Amino acid sequence: MPEDDRTRAVRRPEDRRPWPGRSDQPPRAAGAPAYPLPPAPTGPADDAPRARSRVYGKPREGRSPVKPLEAPRQKEPRQKEPRGPRVRRRIRASTILKILAGLLVGLLVAGIGLFFWVDSRIRGIPGVLDDYEGRPADTPGTTWLLVGSDSREGLTRAQQRKLATGRAVGKRTDSMMLLHIPDGGGRPTLVSLPRDSAVTVPGMGRNKLNAAYAQGGGKLLARTVEGVTGLRIDNYMEIGFAGFVGIVDAIGGVEINVAENINDPKAGLKLKKGKQVLSGAEALGYVRTRYNGALPDFERTKRQRQFLAAVVRKAASPGVLLNPFTSIPLAMSATDSVEVDSGTGAFDLLSLGLAMGDSPVTTVVPFGGTESVAGGEGIKWDRAKALRLFEALKEDQPVPKDVLSGG
Repeated sequence: MPEDDRTRAVRRPEDRRPWPGRSDQPPRAAGAPAYPLPPAPTGPADDAPRARSRVYGKPREGRSPVKPLEAPRQKEPRQKEPRGPRVRRRIRASTILKILAGLLVGLLVAGIGLFFWVDSRIRGIPGVLDDYEGRPADTPGTTWLLVGSDSREGLTRAQQRKLATGRAVGKRTDSMMLLHIPDGGGRPTLVSLPRDSAVTVPGMGRNKLNAAYAQGGGKLLARTVEGVTGLRIDNYMEIGFAGFVGIVDAIGGVEINVAENINDPKAGLKLKKGKQVLSGAEALGYVRTRYNGALPDFERTKRQRQFLAAVVRKAASPGVLLNPFTSIPLAMSATDSVEVDSGTGAFDLLSLGLAMGDSPVTTVVPFGGTESVAGGEGIKWDRAKALRLFEALKEDQPVPKDVLSGG
């Protein structure tokens, strides 16, 4: 081997001297390749083969350098803008107002719907307040004739035995009252008319007031009352035993202050003295009993006025009217059992309830002694005092104190 070939074959790495060139080539610099590189391809750059390397054990393609891994940046916690207590209170107040407004609208719609539903269920008695020759002229204020009949309609035999109503056929008046509501906004006046009052009945002469209803129903009774009082009846309402009990039970009973112990088997009643809540059956016995008092019929009318004022006052209270669990059963029971004249509607009944809840002045027609009439012994009215009572009502004035609770 020639010396230049041996020298070219074995060189130390630290030797920086240039390699001796060949006779046909120029000298090369240190670090230059021993042989010339093949010419670079002349085609498109995309066709050139790409260098391959391995990145963390996986093959990698492309020519871009490998970027070193960086630690993940921690995101800075986002700071919320503090809300002042005034903003929260304002939002909460507006939400509460919206809820209250929605509730009020719902109650108003429900109340209007209930009103028209009740009005559609009211049963009218045709012709009960028809005009007739000689009828009294219209008088100030509003006068109601309220009648409680002893009709057993709607009661089963078992209910009749339980309520001790007996089995009388037909119906008679068990209580009669005049309610006068003044136009000026004063206190109403509630006047009891004893059913055994001796009066002149059109077509029947002198007879008991109860006979007018028994013979001619509400129409003859209203005409008789207008004739003896001089008052024009604006509204008429009557209710039977079954409706009486149903209304009291619908409002959850009624509180009555019983003046003394009562034990009346005929009325199915046994009560102790003092305030107590009466059920429908007990209330019916309470207003029907004649057990107590020197003048049983007079004491009976007092209990009837006391009871009517209490039951209507409770029925018209917000706790009953705004509670659907009491107002709806009350409306159903009342419209199923109450009958009115054809001109009376739900608005008139509402006016009646408000008047009865306004603590009316209560009294009975002044009377003294008895009178023989076609039906037997009737109660004779004190004519002078009775005239003063009815004249005050005709003129829409308070009743004189000396004629209240007369007899």
